[in-house]
Amino acid sequence: MLPTQADIVIIGGGITGLAIARELSKYTLDVVVLESNPEFSAGSTKANSGICHAGYDPEPGSLKALLNVRGNQLYREIQDDLELPINWPGALIVATSDEECESMHKLRERAGLNGVPVELWTREQVLAKEPNLTDSVICALWAPTGGIMWPFGVALAFGENAARNGVKLFTDTTVTGFEKTDGKLTAVCTNNSKIVTKYIINAAGLYSDVISKLAGDDSFTIKPRKGEYILFDTSVSGFVNTPIFPCPTKVSKGILVSPTTHGNVFIGPDATNLEDKTDVSTSLAGFAEIISGARKLYPNIPLQGAITNFAGLRAAADGNGDFIIRASSVSGMIHAAGIQSPGLSAAPAVAELVVKILGEQGCDLKVKADFQPRNPRKAVFKELNDIEKAELIKINPLYGRVVCRCETITEGEILDAIHNPIGARTVDGVKRRVRAGMGRCQGGFCGPRVVQILARELNVPITEIKKDADNSNLFFEKIPSGEVN
Repeated sequence: MLPTQADIVIIGGGITGLAIARELSKYTLDVVVLESNPEFSAGSTKANSGICHAGYDPEPGSLKALLNVRGNQLYREIQDDLELPINWPGALIVATSDEECESMHKLRERAGLNGVPVELWTREQVLAKEPNLTDSVICALWAPTGGIMWPFGVALAFGENAARNGVKLFTDTTVTGFEKTDGKLTAVCTNNSKIVTKYIINAAGLYSDVISKLAGDDSFTIKPRKGEYILFDTSVSGFVNTPIFPCPTKVSKGILVSPTTHGNVFIGPDATNLEDKTDVSTSLAGFAEIISGARKLYPNIPLQGAITNFAGLRAAADGNGDFIIRASSVSGMIHAAGIQSPGLSAAPAVAELVVKILGEQGCDLKVKADFQPRNPRKAVFKELNDIEKAELIKINPLYGRVVCRCETITEGEILDAIHNPIGARTVDGVKRRVRAGMGRCQGGFCGPRVVQILARELNVPITEIKKDADNSNLFFEKIPSGEVN
C-alpha cells in the first residue's frame, strides 16, 4: 500500500530513478519511487547497449559530457560496494577511410577537452588487439576507460541498496495528476492513491514530458528513438574482445559490435525516430541495416550464432539534445529527463546533480548516520568451484536443482531473485536478475518452470503471472466446452 505522504517522490524506476533513489537514501528523508510497469528497469534500461562510455564523444561543456565522465569515475568507486556487474575492457573507435581518420583526430581533441584519456592507434596496433576486424581499418581511437555493464543488474543494484536504506519502491503505479497549493506541487495522484509530498523528481524516461505537462510545464518534448539489436550465443564469443564503434554521427554512435558481461556478443543499434512511445517491434529492414553496419567492422561476423533480436527506445529530447536536469518552472518538481546515451554511463552522476539541485531548492539534506553502502554478495552457482557448490547445496538443496540448463541457473537463485528487497514479479523480471531464459533456447525449456515457481512463491494462480508488462499473461483459464465460436 502506498504511503499517504513522503518527503520526496521519484517518478520512474529505470536506472536514472533508481540511481537517484540510492543517492537520496544517504539522507534522513522519506523517499518513494513509483514505477508504472510491473517491474523496475522495464523501459529504456532493459534494451540498450550496456556500454559505460569513456566520455570522448559528447559536446564539451554539455551535461552529457560532464556527467558521462563523472559517472564513469563513480562506477569505479561504487562497483565493489554494490556488486555491480561491470567489466572494463576499454573501447575502440575504428576508422576505415582517410576522412574517418581525420575525424579521429578531431575526436581525440574533443576527448582532451572532456578530460578523457585516449590514444590514436595504428592499423597494426588495432589488428593486434582485434585480429578479426576488417582489413580496411586504417587507424582507431583507443579509450582505455570504456566499460561494459549488465544494465538490469546495475539498475537493480541501485534499487536494492536504496530499499535496504529505507526507500519505498512501488510498481504497477501510474501517475495520473498532481495537486498544487499556492502554485507549488504538493501531492502526486496515482491509480492507487494520493501521496502528499514536498518534492517530486521526474525521472519518467520516455514519458517525462507527459509527467511534466501533467504538472503544468510544457517546456520540452520527448520523442522515442528506436534501436534494434541482434544477440549472439556464448558459443561464438571470442571473435571480438572489446566494444568496437564506427565513427560517430550527430544522431548515433553507430552500429557497434561488442561483447557483454556474460560472454555473449551483440550487434546494433540502428536509429529510427518514432512518434509511438510503445513501438519496440523489430523489422527486416532494421536487421539488414544492423548486419550491413556490423560487417563493415567484422566481415565474417558469425550470424549462425544469433539467438534473439530485440529493440529498445531512447528518450530523445528536443532542442540541443542534451540532458534536461533542472528545476521545473512549476515549483516542487525537478526534471531528470531526456536521458538518452550516455545516460547509462552518467546515471550515478545524474543522481548527484539532482540531489545538489534539491539542496538548492531548500531540501534539508541531513546525512544518515546508519547508511549501508554495500549490497550483500549474491550466489552465482555456475561461477563457483565444486567445493563451493557443495557447501551451498548443504545450506539449501534448491541450489542443486538446475532450472535453466543453458545458463545453469538453479531454483535457489530464482528464489533469491523473487525474495530480493525489490524482488521479481514476472518471468522477465527473473530473467533480468539471474539470466534464466537468456541462453540458447531463450526460455523454451525453463520458462514454464519459472512460471510455476513464481506462482508458488507469490501465492497467486499461474494465470496471474506475466511475461513482463501488463496484458502479457502467459496462461489463461481453460475455456469451457461449447463457449468457443
